Amino acid sequence: MNADPARVIAIARSWLGTPYHDQASLRSVGCDCLGLARGVWREVVGPEPFPIPPYSRDWGETGPREVLAEGARLMMPEIAPADAGPGVLVLFRMTPRAIAKHVGILTGPDTFLHAYERLGVIEEPLTQAWRRRIAFAFLFPQR
Repeated sequence: MNADPARVIAIARSWLGTPYHDQASLRSVGCDCLGLARGVWREVVGPEPFPIPPYSRDWGETGPREVLAEGARLMMPEIAPADAGPGVLVLFRMTPRAIAKHVGILTGPDTFLHAYERLGVIEEPLTQAWRRRIAFAFLFPQR
């Protein structure tokens, strides 16, 4: 059974305005994009199933492994990006042929929420530029 998308979105929106901070995951204090997803997970599903090892800012610049997607697959049902709707966790490739290393949560058919450097947690339009970068999509399971 999957989590209620409206609940996922409400919890994700409660993180709006949280400042950007690498490797953090504390609402209103600081988070990066993965920290946002981790915080929403804790409120929607429960305790995190495994610790996230420290990572560098350039961790996804090289290498063949889709580290984020592999981790998400261990905990969340994967769906086709074309089938992703509100409340779904999406992973973005920031450049063509790079691994997916940015995380967001869809909040509507054309909007998403993410933690972005210098801006913190924001909700913005899912423009074509963002939409074409979606590489993977995952459903939050129910608690």
